[in-house]
Amino acid sequence: MFGVFFRRMLGPFIFMDHAGPVNWTPAQVSDMDVLSHPHIGLSTVSYLFDGQVTHRDSLVVQQIIRPGEVNWMTVGRGIAHSERFEDPATLASGSLKMIQTWVALPQEDEESAPAFENYQPHELPIFTDKGVWLRLIAEDAFGLRNNVKMHSPLFYSHLVLQPGARFGLSQGYPEWGACVAKGSIEVSGRMYSVGQPIVFTPGIDPVMIARETSTIMLLGGEPLGERFICRAAGAVELRIVAA
Repeated sequence: MFGVFFRRMLGPFIFMDHAGPVNWTPAQVSDMDVLSHPHIGLSTVSYLFDGQVTHRDSLVVQQIIRPGEVNWMTVGRGIAHSERFEDPATLASGSLKMIQTWVALPQEDEESAPAFENYQPHELPIFTDKGVWLRLIAEDAFGLRNNVKMHSPLFYSHLVLQPGARFGLSQGYPEWGACVAKGSIEVSGRMYSVGQPIVFTPGIDPVMIARETSTIMLLGGEPLGERFICRAAGAVELRIVAA
């Protein structure tokens, strides 16, 4: 998704990874675990559609994340964490589905103290209309607002459209786009399916039309300047290329 060569960033978002659905036997569950590893200079945002994942980190946080919740880990000057799949039923049933995004920090916050927050579904406002369901994961968009702690202006939303539903997007940030996590949609006469990112043209307010029941992640915000991802002493590090 985002983070590949054709589009490195969208606002402060630098990476998006879509996991699942996964069908594994209980004996294979431990092979899915992401063991302890470090990050520096960014935030990671984990959001589940189905299943559950256990987060542990060097701040001595242990948090099970369930569907509709958000784990927002501000890495800053450094943190180590693991993501473990400790519920065999989740993988055996093929119900694990999640999205993780990485968010760049402003230069002055890249060496900030690490922090971790879990946000429950009741803290994330929802908008509904005919054939439309939307949860605001972060910040201020579509007439909704929440108190998720961020370091720069951005928005991030989980949108579900029923077949034939239309959803108009009015631009509120310099850079914004979408990624289809399930189903397929039409935008300006072009079809997009699972895993395809969409970057919206500045000054154009597009309309998305669902061709089947579809899940779309909407995201964007103020750009922070160019970044690149590298590995330094085993850490996943975000560095500034040009201020």
